[in-house]
Amino acid sequence: MTDTVFENARIHTLDPARPYAEAMLVRGERIVAVGDRDECRDRAGAGARRVDLGGMAVLPGLIDSHIHSALYVRGLEQVDLRGTTSLDEALARIARHAAGLPADAWLFGGRWDSHRWARPVQPNRADLDRVCPDRPAVLPSIDGHTTWVNSAALRRLGIDARTPDPVGGQIVRDERGEPTGILREAAGDAAYELMRSSLTGDLVEQLRTHLPRLLAVGLTSIHDLDGQDCRAAYESLYARGELPLRVHKSIPSTALDEAIDRGWATGDGDRWLRTGPVKIFTDGALGSHTCLMTEPYEGEPDNHGIAVTPAEEFERLVAKASGAGIAVAAHAIGDEANRMVLSAYSRWQETACTDPAAAGAVPRLRHRIEHTQHLRPADVPLLARLGVTASMQPTHCTSDIPLTSRMLAGRDLASYAWRSLLDTGATVAFGSDAPVEDPDPFHGIHAAVTRQQPDGTPPGGVDPHERLDLDAALHGFTAAGAYASYEEHLKGRLRPGMLADFIVLPVDPYQVEPAGLRDLTVALTVVGGVVRWQR
Repeated sequence: MTDTVFENARIHTLDPARPYAEAMLVRGERIVAVGDRDECRDRAGAGARRVDLGGMAVLPGLIDSHIHSALYVRGLEQVDLRGTTSLDEALARIARHAAGLPADAWLFGGRWDSHRWARPVQPNRADLDRVCPDRPAVLPSIDGHTTWVNSAALRRLGIDARTPDPVGGQIVRDERGEPTGILREAAGDAAYELMRSSLTGDLVEQLRTHLPRLLAVGLTSIHDLDGQDCRAAYESLYARGELPLRVHKSIPSTALDEAIDRGWATGDGDRWLRTGPVKIFTDGALGSHTCLMTEPYEGEPDNHGIAVTPAEEFERLVAKASGAGIAVAAHAIGDEANRMVLSAYSRWQETACTDPAAAGAVPRLRHRIEHTQHLRPADVPLLARLGVTASMQPTHCTSDIPLTSRMLAGRDLASYAWRSLLDTGATVAFGSDAPVEDPDPFHGIHAAVTRQQPDGTPPGGVDPHERLDLDAALHGFTAAGAYASYEEHLKGRLRPGMLADFIVLPVDPYQVEPAGLRDLTVALTVVGGVVRWQR
């Protein structure tokens, strides 16, 4: 096993015992020594290879703790409506994309955001029928919680005026009761299943082709929140020796029984592919007016959002999963949804602590809340008290500034409150929620530090008391992500015994102004001691 000394670098280890170094000795996929050049050379075996990093900066490999990698790679080959400024512009893109598809192909894609259109009109099936009259079209919104479909897709999905709304979903209807082509939350599940099928191409090949994009922005590990098709694709890549980064793979709630029957438990697997928590949706999203809020939406006195999984059912699922050794990752955005999740986790702990057979699961299972966007101030300390990880996406905060300033102004909320959560002792793990946001973690680091949009607005950032320093932001994308996947002993810091997962940057993040963090680039990405990507 050949030793490699990476030297002549500014190494930020994120290890409090030795924060800085100039060289690192790697043997196999482990770090053997971190220190000065002579120290590492002396520890190296005969014939050790030396890699001169030319004074560049080194950081631990970055971890995205919430990404939909299947949706992300598939979306790269579908129509992308992000950045459109009007319905007409969106329809023009759809028409161009449709013209290049085979006659019998479905049209997939989306990521439209009508809030950013010059005239923020809600699209409908008639609009889509104008440019896509014959082939079925399925186009989720930017937040993924509203699905826009045409008449052909409604027919193929079996949805008409007589179709009842599913539990946790809404088929939007016109004044005659006919579906408009907008499906909210669970009403769009069948359409999403098609987006996970072979109709969208070969997922194994799509991942193999596009995962290097994640390596290129410094990601060495991801926590994937997509479905069982994605798990199967990763298993295929792993079996072929073609998995280039480490994957903590969640279980969709629809596969919980299968996971229990197969004996899966959170943390099972090896250093490359592990089983994660079960993902359970409890509400929707702010932009779709479906996240579950204590107060109704302005101008919609009867709309508090949608409880995608009602409270009693969620508690039942928490107990069921926990009893099988499977942690829970609850999607919760609204303050009422977060309160419901925390109450369920608290009751599970109380029950487990009184049950000798289950008591050992309380410290072992690390339940999570995905997004944790809007909390009642009184609920902020509960995450630390219950040992619940806040899995947050900093760029949601900055992307949502126009929404939150309009929709949540004057409400007593702790929104995107990562500083407040850290101050109470909670673990805050950061991710991107790609393809909702760009997967580049430096966009997230910039958002966590500045709480500003890319153009520097608002001055000082939104809720500036929640800003982080660079150390804390990097911790969210490294050690906290490792903790959330039960791997804090393996990664997240650069010290002897840890996995040799690290990135090399031409510009030192600690030597740039906060506004420049978003534009940092990666020169080299190393996973397990092997260069997996190089600019």
